[in-house]
Amino acid sequence: MTEQVDPVAQKRALRQMVRDGRRSRGVDGAQAASSAITQHLIEITREHEATTVATYLSTPDEPATRPYLDWAMQNGIRVLLPISRMDGLMDWAEYDETEIEGDFGVPEPGGDVLPPIAIEEADLIILPASAVDREGMRMGWGRGFFDKLLGSMEHLPPAYALVYDEEFLPSVPSEPHDHPVVGVVTPSGIHRIETN
Repeated sequence: MTEQVDPVAQKRALRQMVRDGRRSRGVDGAQAASSAITQHLIEITREHEATTVATYLSTPDEPATRPYLDWAMQNGIRVLLPISRMDGLMDWAEYDETEIEGDFGVPEPGGDVLPPIAIEEADLIILPASAVDREGMRMGWGRGFFDKLLGSMEHLPPAYALVYDEEFLPSVPSEPHDHPVVGVVTPSGIHRIETN
């Protein structure tokens, strides 16, 4: 009889490995990857002809999103940024360069709050992740905000996860509520997921 593998425990261990790796990379490592990441994000924005993009404000050790946000603002692209709510849903605000610390200790936009339904206007979604696999299965940070979002949208636009190259893995543990993405952006390139 084979022993059942607990995906929750597997996820916890993998998230800790990613956190440790990102800490050792540091802010300098994140900044070093910033230019390549920005160019890839610009490429997928143009490819999908997106005029409204939903993404997020990166923390210091995450792949950097701010240079891309600045490019989008300078090029007339509307950017929606999430505001996490205690009920597990997300409100949104347009990027205007203002930031506050959110309830969960991550940066959030400081602009006027839009309701959760605002995400339906997005042509493209760029998601944070701790790891993603070759099938597009995305592993977040354990609160489930973005899985709920992807599962609730009536018209889901292309969704890409943003990670470092070493976090794009052959497989990641998953649970029934997890949602795949159509592509993964890393410093080395855009990795599109083949769907059957």
